[in-house]
Amino acid sequence: MTELSRPAVRPANPNFSSGPCAKRPGWSLEVLSDTPVGRSHRAKIGKAKLEEVINRTRSVLGIPADYRIGIVPASDTGAVEMALWSLLGQRGVDMLSWESFGDGWVTDVTKQLKLEDVRVFKAPYGQLPDLSQPDFDRDVVFTWNGTTGGVRVPNGDWIKSDRQGLTICDATSAVFAMDMPWDKLDVVTWSWQKVLGGEGAHGMLVLSPRAVERLVTYKPSWPLPKIFRLTSGGKLSEGIFKGETINTPSMLAVEDQIDALKWSESLGGLKGLIARSDANLKALQAWLDKSAWAENLAKDPAVRSTTSICIAIKAPFFAKLSADDQAAAAKKIVTLLDKEAVAYDIGAYRDAPPGLRVWGGATVETKDIEALTPWLDWAFAQVEAEFAPKVQ
Repeated sequence: MTELSRPAVRPANPNFSSGPCAKRPGWSLEVLSDTPVGRSHRAKIGKAKLEEVINRTRSVLGIPADYRIGIVPASDTGAVEMALWSLLGQRGVDMLSWESFGDGWVTDVTKQLKLEDVRVFKAPYGQLPDLSQPDFDRDVVFTWNGTTGGVRVPNGDWIKSDRQGLTICDATSAVFAMDMPWDKLDVVTWSWQKVLGGEGAHGMLVLSPRAVERLVTYKPSWPLPKIFRLTSGGKLSEGIFKGETINTPSMLAVEDQIDALKWSESLGGLKGLIARSDANLKALQAWLDKSAWAENLAKDPAVRSTTSICIAIKAPFFAKLSADDQAAAAKKIVTLLDKEAVAYDIGAYRDAPPGLRVWGGATVETKDIEALTPWLDWAFAQVEAEFAPKVQ
């Protein structure tokens, strides 16, 4: 392919970032016009908006009535770390890791909390560890969907219903795009800026009754900063789960999340959202299946992410390049597409193998995925012409 053979059609929306993700179709700043700017989040109107997010979230996701839902600081990272610091230490813990965020939680538990009874089950990018390994009499920590590895757990069948430990699940690029078996999950976290395309800085924390029982009956041996405290005087801080946030939230971001949840409802709720994400993976995978140079980093179709779709480069010359040249070649594809305003921010995560990552969450239109694929071929042709001679 030459420079003159640029595809004629560009994606209408070139935003394929894996976070913050594309806004919903039809979004504009006008949706924020009802924001109570300049008002306290503790005022009646502020608390009502925050509680509306919680209630609509419960409805769309089908979260059981006896599970608590809280809005917490510092995005998904804050929500996960709040759970780790508050709940772990009572019993041994098994950690599952197959990409960078899972690796980060392993680091937190082993090097920051320095728990002694920890088992780590790892797999390389694009694969899952053996899901029969965890012992559910222990606490188990895992990501549902590996945002930087393009791999998700296929379902919740591997999680025991009669477990003694807690299951703590980082689900930030899974909720609103995948079915979550709530009865198998004790702690679930995510951030607004993923599947619904919300704004950053806010995390969501869902607790089962079992997790609440742990909170009020177990006190960690380490000090907890204010931003992590979910109990007071040995009782659960119920206000957190009714819109009384620990620190000051952005009411603009809250209004934006309400808009995203209303849009979800207009699609028929979770089923409509899942269908959109599934269609996006199907469209991109159809191209990958025919591609001479690209493939899904996740080889097993049963565990492929429908949101953070990771693309590996399989062209023979690419494997012969040095690690630096592989990284440079992948970056060149990203740069070319960015310059053409075709696709923004689709480089693989910095710790992942060199390649691409295309967001396929519900806010992305399938027709934009379909318009993107000829451009991927075009950009690769330019890179091949530049880098292939280096190994000849």
